[in-house]
Amino acid sequence: MLEKIRSKEAKIAIIGLGYVGLPLAVEAAKAGFNVLGIDIDEKKIEMIRNAQSYVQDVSDEELSACVLNNRLHATVDYSCVRDVDIIDIAVPTPLSKSKTPDISFILKAMESIKKYLEPGKLIILESTTYPGTTRELIVNELELIGCRLDIDFYAAFSPERVDPGNPIYKTRNTPKVIGGASEKSTELAEAFYSLIVDQTVVVNSCEEAEMCKLLENSFRAVNIAFVNEMAMMCDKMGINVWNVINAAKTKPFGFMPFYPGPGIGGHCIPLDPVYLSWKAKHFGFYNRSIELASDINENMVDFTVEKLFRILNKQKKALNGSNVLMLGIAYKKDVNDVRESPALMLYEKLKKYGSNINYYDPLVPVFTDQNGSEVRSIEVLNKSILNASDVVLMVTPHSGFDYNFIFQNSNIIFDTRNAFEQFRSERVEVL
Repeated sequence: MLEKIRSKEAKIAIIGLGYVGLPLAVEAAKAGFNVLGIDIDEKKIEMIRNAQSYVQDVSDEELSACVLNNRLHATVDYSCVRDVDIIDIAVPTPLSKSKTPDISFILKAMESIKKYLEPGKLIILESTTYPGTTRELIVNELELIGCRLDIDFYAAFSPERVDPGNPIYKTRNTPKVIGGASEKSTELAEAFYSLIVDQTVVVNSCEEAEMCKLLENSFRAVNIAFVNEMAMMCDKMGINVWNVINAAKTKPFGFMPFYPGPGIGGHCIPLDPVYLSWKAKHFGFYNRSIELASDINENMVDFTVEKLFRILNKQKKALNGSNVLMLGIAYKKDVNDVRESPALMLYEKLKKYGSNINYYDPLVPVFTDQNGSEVRSIEVLNKSILNASDVVLMVTPHSGFDYNFIFQNSNIIFDTRNAFEQFRSERVEVL
């Protein structure tokens, strides 16, 4: 196996062709491996076959080069794993409605893999999950059907570290953490990744690698919660928290700036700390900092709505019946991803209070509300729409917005991201 990897004769299967799997498949193909992408979404398979990328961080040109030189193929047929050497699982791991880990996608992938598993394969899990998952859901499950670690199969965990829309750090140049279920598993996984990424970071076990990802994102969630709490405190005191942060970050040591907002979103930060807290309870440990951070961050939507009440009240207007224009519906700047976006929760809250809501997001032309109805962005942000809005609510500060035009033609702006910092005015309220 090691020789097949080093000579790039090893065949790779990547299960799950989303924002993690597709960039990984493209990098492996660019490195010279033959890659088979597997996904249950037939639309994705068709788009890959037509060299049409649906992932923001993969260009059509990159994908086309991999498809046309026959390095990358896509299918919905799991039986193809018989013919590969390395199986990389990159499926979603959301939270259930009861805020517990939903590992059903991993379980379904493993059930399909077991049907066609031949001896000698390396199985790598990339999906973010709780410490112990690789050993529980891959090693133990395969041992139950008579397979032996290091004899019949190898297993490792390597957490995805994708930051969608990041112009600098992509799959290739982001260091790859690797932890195997055995020394041989680690060696094989490191040999594979070292050929497709610039730097590998080997840890002592799959549990350490799993914990690494949760530590990274829990660190961010806790610090975001702290600065969100500071924002609420500063609001009570009549202090501009953004000015405070800008002053504090001039200190060249001992401070790292984090910024408040109307909530946290995306595929990692709102979910990963909950995975860790949930698993810790199995050991009789209650992570109070994570629990508190989750509570603070989730309540930022309510704080944002409450402040919007106050802003409109100063104009002698009620939220009920007011025209609210939301700018940005994606979960963060310059991406088209709405997963866990606080903007969606804001939309539902404002609708519940009777606001007349429009939104403008050129990256998200349509989304589905909680009732299953399609909601469409206005096509053009013009003077009449801005003038007709009682308040413009800045939620996601995309680079493509014309901030000067918005400022010049808006009545009141409630800026939850400090995007209008250069436009100091009584008409701009900050979080």
